[in-house]
Amino acid sequence: MCKITQTSCFFLYLFVLIVDRMRKIVVAIDSFKGCLSSVEAGEAAVSGIKSVCPQCEVVLVPIADGGEGIMTILVDAAHGSYRKTMAHNPLMRPIETTYGVSADGTTAYIEMAAISGLPLLEKSEYNPLITTTYGTGELIWDALDAGIRHFVVGLGGSATNDGGIGMLQALGFRFADADGTIDVGAGGDCLHRICSIDDSVIHPMLKQSSFTIACDVRNPYCGPEGAAYTFGRQKGANDYMISSLDAGLRSFAKVIADKMGRNIADVPGAGAAGGLGGAFLAFLPAKLEPGIDLLLATLQFDKLITGAELIITGEGRVDRQSVMGKAPSGILAAAQRQQIPVVLIAGSVEDADVLAASGFSGSFSVLPTPVSLEKAMQPCYAKENISRTVSQIVTLLNHFVKV
Repeated sequence: MCKITQTSCFFLYLFVLIVDRMRKIVVAIDSFKGCLSSVEAGEAAVSGIKSVCPQCEVVLVPIADGGEGIMTILVDAAHGSYRKTMAHNPLMRPIETTYGVSADGTTAYIEMAAISGLPLLEKSEYNPLITTTYGTGELIWDALDAGIRHFVVGLGGSATNDGGIGMLQALGFRFADADGTIDVGAGGDCLHRICSIDDSVIHPMLKQSSFTIACDVRNPYCGPEGAAYTFGRQKGANDYMISSLDAGLRSFAKVIADKMGRNIADVPGAGAAGGLGGAFLAFLPAKLEPGIDLLLATLQFDKLITGAELIITGEGRVDRQSVMGKAPSGILAAAQRQQIPVVLIAGSVEDADVLAASGFSGSFSVLPTPVSLEKAMQPCYAKENISRTVSQIVTLLNHFVKV
C-alpha cells in the first residue's frame, strides 16, 4: 500500500477546498433526441456535479423548445393531468395517445409529435408526400368537445409536410381541387391541387378559442429556407420530393392569400412542422412564440437561476442554429440578464466560434473519442459521458471561483 505523506494530505485537503467552492449550479439541458429525455440528460449532469462538488446546490430544470418533452414539462408546471384518446398517426393508423390538461381544466397542452411525429413511424415509412397532421386536429377537436378553449401546441418533431391541411380537415375545413374534394388525411402531395377552401362545417367553438403555438424555428412557409427545403430530407424526402413539396406549399399559400386575404408565405415560423405553423396563423386564432421563451416564462426561470454561479445547458447537437431560437439561446438570454456564465454540452458540437461569439462561456462534446452514431446514441453510454464531462467542467471552473 502507498504511504500517505504529510504532503499528500495537504494536496488532498487543497483539492477538497477547490472542488467544494461552487454554491449553486443550474442544469437546464434539452433532450438528446432519440437517446435521452431532458430529465435523463439533466440527472446525468447532476450526478457529475455532485461527484466533485457534493455540497453545491444543484437546480435541475427540464426544458424543451417546442418539441419532444414540452407537454410533460408544461403539465407538471400547471399541476395538470393527462387525457387519453384515440387519433390517427401520420399514416392514418388509429392509435391511443394523450394530451395534457391544466388543473383548472381550461388549457390543453398538445405535443403534435405525440400523434404526428417521426417517432411513430419506422424509418422505411418516412414519406412527407403522404404523411398527415390529421391526428393533431383530432386532439384539438377532442379538447374542444371537453369544453377547453385555450391551447398550447408544441410543433417540434413532425413527420409531416402537408402544410397543416390534415389538422384543418380534422377540424372541419374542406379543401377541393378542380375535380372535387381533397381526400381526408391526404399528405403534402395534394397541396398543389387545392383551389378552394370551405369553412362552413368547422367546429363551432374554434373561433371562440385561442392557440399559443410553441416552435423552435423561424423558417418561412415556403422557399429556399422554407419547410420543405430545410426539413424535408430528415422526413424522408429526396430532391424531387422536396421541390414538389415546396411548389405545393407555395401554391397553397397563394390560395390562402387569394381566398382569405392572409399572406403566410414569408412569415417567420410558418414553416414549422412542415407548414403547420402557417396553418395555425392563417385559419385559427393563433400566435407563434419561441417554445423556449414560453417554457421559461411558465417555469419562472429567472427566479430559479437567481444566485447561480453557473448554468449548464445543451442538447444532442449544437451549432449555429442553437443561437437562433433553440433552447440554449433562451437559456443564454436569461442568464445574461443576471450575468451568469453558461456552458454548452452536446453529443456533437459545430460552429464553436459562432457559439462563443454569442456569449456561451464554452461548448463541449461529451464524446471522449470518435464512435459510431449507434454507440453514441446508447442511453447508458450517453449518461456516462455527460456525467464525466460535467464533472470535469465543474472541477476546472472551481479553480477560478473565489472562496
